[in-house]
Amino acid sequence: MQKLTNKEEEIMHILWRLQKAFVKDMLSEIKEDKPHYNTLSTIIRNLEDKGYVSHKAYGKTHQYIPLVEKEVYKKRFMNTAIENYFNSSYKNVVSFFAKEEKISADELREIIALIEKKQ
Repeated sequence: MQKLTNKEEEIMHILWRLQKAFVKDMLSEIKEDKPHYNTLSTIIRNLEDKGYVSHKAYGKTHQYIPLVEKEVYKKRFMNTAIENYFNSSYKNVVSFFAKEEKISADELREIIALIEKKQ
């Protein structure tokens, strides 16, 4: 699975949310830094070349469908980020978010309860 650019990832999030869409549908979902129609079309074709999307042709118009599920991409992305930034340590991940005050003690207790429930 090839790495996506930030813009490609943004487009994939739109496509995952819509489940299937034409370029004009995706374009209408972009709120900031809206690309030109042709630019967006090129990005989507790049996603198709990378194996992330497929299309169904309706004459000269294409409807795009994600081939890679969001959960599959998320797992790959998270595993890579944890490996590259946290030395493959989930403890380091949790510590980072605790130090940044992005996770509360109550949330940590909920996580511990989930872990203990699985054992």
